[in-house]
Amino acid sequence: MKRLLSWIAMLLLAAPAAGAGLRGGVAKVDITPPAGVALWGYADRKTPSTGTLDPLYARVLVLEAGEKRLAWVVLDLGRTFGPAALQQLRENARTSSGIAYTLVQATHTHAGPVIRDEYPSGNAPAWETAALEKIAAAIHEASQKLVEVRLGTGYGQVAIGYNRIRVNTDGTVTMLWRNETKVPTSPVDRSVSVIRVDKTDGKPLAILVNHACHPVVFGWLNLQYSADFPGVTVKTVEEAFGDEPLVFFIQGAPGDINPYFATTPPENDPIGRRDWTGKELGEEAVRIAKNTRTEPSAEASLEFAEDPLEVRLRWDPPKFREALVASFGPEILESYAPRIKPELELPVTTVLINKRIALMGMPGEPFVEFQMDWRARCPVRDAFFLGYANGYYGYFPTIRAASIGGYGAASATTWVEAGAGERMVDHAVVRVYEMLGRLTDLPEDLKKK
Repeated sequence: MKRLLSWIAMLLLAAPAAGAGLRGGVAKVDITPPAGVALWGYADRKTPSTGTLDPLYARVLVLEAGEKRLAWVVLDLGRTFGPAALQQLRENARTSSGIAYTLVQATHTHAGPVIRDEYPSGNAPAWETAALEKIAAAIHEASQKLVEVRLGTGYGQVAIGYNRIRVNTDGTVTMLWRNETKVPTSPVDRSVSVIRVDKTDGKPLAILVNHACHPVVFGWLNLQYSADFPGVTVKTVEEAFGDEPLVFFIQGAPGDINPYFATTPPENDPIGRRDWTGKELGEEAVRIAKNTRTEPSAEASLEFAEDPLEVRLRWDPPKFREALVASFGPEILESYAPRIKPELELPVTTVLINKRIALMGMPGEPFVEFQMDWRARCPVRDAFFLGYANGYYGYFPTIRAASIGGYGAASATTWVEAGAGERMVDHAVVRVYEMLGRLTDLPEDLKKK
């Protein structure tokens, strides 16, 4: 009998780790550039940064299930790094930390440094090279601190933003750049979605807060680095949990969504308006997180895909180039030239965690209806939308918005063809069905043959 029990125990110890639970680790690093770097986000802002109001961070969550490791990197920046830089970061993560897939996302603060796909000199600025090295080290640090974790999700509502494209009764469009009186507009998605990652003792390791709103409380007259309201949101949640978890702001689809107090001029207390916006979101996130139950997963799993989707440039390339130069001067081509091509390849990001939490990422600024459509059609209940993920290709308006017009819908800031966003959502929905194994088997009439 003892020999039989010993033999059974040996079999159990030798069993593959496929049924093992999920493991996770986190890390954070300051990536604030020195003063003097040009700032992102406003064409009217010609003066470089003069200093730092609050630091810019890169936050990392590494998840492991069986043999697969995922690194989710969130940057307090206006956009992610260019294709070559992302590829370098991913290769470093793969070789140093065994990361199979690295998802990189930006919060889209307009008080961060300018980032380009390519630089005229052929070399990235020193601050960007240093930031990439720090991020690679943070990924490695998080991968070295993996502990068994369990996940939970929770949901709520907050009213901090509005749709800035107002369609008038005659069909014309007016841009509503600020809405301090909080006039109702639509469409707007007030959803706040939270992922809570707990250690086995029930203490939170990470809290991820997903919401769609442009971080533009600070306007073009601000010359200091800041995470804008997401930084206050993160701080509010961290303080409520005693600095125990690492808190992430996960940007959604805010292409046409502004905070009520957008581009607040210096004389109107922009710091106070930023703090109000960030605390409103943060306090709702705290409420949600404290009421979220986490559960272990006996069969932890990670599935991920980044598929290239071919789309056309929306405008005729030579005419688009000429119009840009006429409107903004030849220096504008330093940012736009890599994208003025007849055809583009857009990375569509899809992740499925434990067969129950789905992530979809778009490489730019999606209009809010894409987020709402994704959640309505995704085959799992916990569906999170990530904007500014794994690249930057400008605005993604809906087909209807593109036909009506307005900033981001029919302007120099949108250059992918109409319908690209709809195709990306369709692709991600199909991908999740495939990851669930519901589109991979033979049809019944072929099985019988």
